Amino acid sequence: MSISPGSVTSQPHIALFPSAGMGHLTPFLRLASLLLSHNCKLTLITAKPTVSVAECTHISSFLSKHPEINHIEFHVPPMQLSGSISDDPFFIQFEATSRSAHQIHPLLASLTPPVSAIFADLVVANGANKVAVDLGVRNYIISTTSLKFLSLMAYLPVLTTSAAAKLVDGATEIEIPGLTPLPISSIPPPFFNADHGFTATLVSNAKALPFCNGILMNTFESFEPETLSAINNKRALSNLPSILPIGPLETYGLNMNGQTRYLPWLNDQPAESVVFLSFGSRTAMSKDQIKELSDGLERSGYRFLWVLKTKKVDKDEKEDLGEILSSSFLERTKNRGMVIKEWVNQQDILGNAAIGGFVSHCGWNSVMEAAGNGVPVLAWPQHGDQRTNAEVLEKAGLGIWDATWGWGGQRLVKQDEIQRKISELMTDEKLKSKAKSVGDEAKKATGNGGTSKNTILETIESLKQNVQTVLGTHKN
Repeated sequence: MSISPGSVTSQPHIALFPSAGMGHLTPFLRLASLLLSHNCKLTLITAKPTVSVAECTHISSFLSKHPEINHIEFHVPPMQLSGSISDDPFFIQFEATSRSAHQIHPLLASLTPPVSAIFADLVVANGANKVAVDLGVRNYIISTTSLKFLSLMAYLPVLTTSAAAKLVDGATEIEIPGLTPLPISSIPPPFFNADHGFTATLVSNAKALPFCNGILMNTFESFEPETLSAINNKRALSNLPSILPIGPLETYGLNMNGQTRYLPWLNDQPAESVVFLSFGSRTAMSKDQIKELSDGLERSGYRFLWVLKTKKVDKDEKEDLGEILSSSFLERTKNRGMVIKEWVNQQDILGNAAIGGFVSHCGWNSVMEAAGNGVPVLAWPQHGDQRTNAEVLEKAGLGIWDATWGWGGQRLVKQDEIQRKISELMTDEKLKSKAKSVGDEAKKATGNGGTSKNTILETIESLKQNVQTVLGTHKN
């Protein structure tokens, strides 16, 4: 079913349009690498300026490795800040990009060969769909979260209008007809305010989902089977197009400067002896919480690799490790732990035999990387989709979490709680066995004949056939 290298005349030309943040960019670049391996022509649309240095660096490195990709820098007009707009720079960029997404039309209309499909982030779904209709091409949404959380976003237009009372009337759950209820405690705080800029952006774009040709998901069938079956069999959210699980998406193998400092250290550690701690590209912990975490980690007695972040945006990171962690902690743990403040190749770390457990914020890329490697996770959700993702992860058998820890910063999680959960993560043999089974299922899904691999091949083949049809029409 894969496309032969000589099929240039039917080669699909796909425009990829991610939104702000590494959590959104990463799956797009991974998908781009996959599409290139199946002889698709690609145009990558990226917003300028980016919010973080990491985005800029990864885009540049990826394009250097793949000069065959056409790159369009989309200049996003700055937002005029108002009371409805969050001060979160990523939320601001989401809204600004969403409002101006329709302006990519002339940029795509002039391309040769013509674009045959747009693969867009949910945050720009509305604008991308209008452009796709005008150009007469297919439009797919790339979801960068769990299917469970996507379901919530798809239902937001209902929750924020006639049923808005469901979010404020003291109910303990949100019921999306046909799906397992979501605890109110897992609903991101901005969703309780329909006028919040982030919520309004999602609502306007969620309304465009029914008009798309499909929703490509970085997940796999056996990880979220109930939700996937309910939606694709029209028992829930029947207005949505087909959900197309294509994950876990594989990494694209960039060699970033300085990323290998920790690998020689990891290679010297015993198998499954190291706790890996990372809370994503935009999670900033308070110094008080960092102190409790360092104390709990030290008390656990386990070897560790900790990626530490104190600012939401990487270019604001100014402090050295010695200014954040006590020199005595660093000295006491220097022979069994490593703390770093730089970008790391998380996939390489999770794939290392020394890793025995992963303490994670539960960003979806991290969940899928852990699933792909069969590494058990201690979920510590911080914001956004992460509490819902933690529930999905726990139900799938990949990890554990303590819902009483709340959102990031909601309360100070004490060292004894952290020590107890890390010890459980590293000693629970049943959990380890389940996580390895999840890893086996993930590899099966992406291997030859697997459900995820078949889905992406069928999608590409469908686009290829559509190109042939269009070419045939033009000849006639």
